[in-house]
Amino acid sequence: MIGVVADMLKLHPQTLRMYEKKGLIRPSRTEGQTRRYSAEDVEEISRVTRLARDLGVNLAGIEIILKMRRRMLDMRGSDRGSHELRADGDGRDVRSGQSRSKRSAGAGRLEPPEARRHVLSGL
Repeated sequence: MIGVVADMLKLHPQTLRMYEKKGLIRPSRTEGQTRRYSAEDVEEISRVTRLARDLGVNLAGIEIILKMRRRMLDMRGSDRGSHELRADGDGRDVRSGQSRSKRSAGAGRLEPPEARRHVLSGL
């Protein structure tokens, strides 16, 4: 499988091995210890490649970014049942019907943690 993914992403197989050794990717293994890459693994490898090639981020920086992204996704998954602000297309809070500008009018107030959202987009 490593050769197929390497060809697909135009990487050398050794690059994939190094990414795994550094902990940047975590492919599953068959009983015979052959690496099996899921669609999510391929997306993660593409993300690593984009950070390294296009943005010039070194491997230590990529490791930090991926850890932060995984934590964010874990928190988002555990946060599904909590109160979150969602806006529809016209900028109104779906829960209260209040416009964003009215919500931000109290900008000096501290908001509860669940009202704040920080997202790494495009990664």
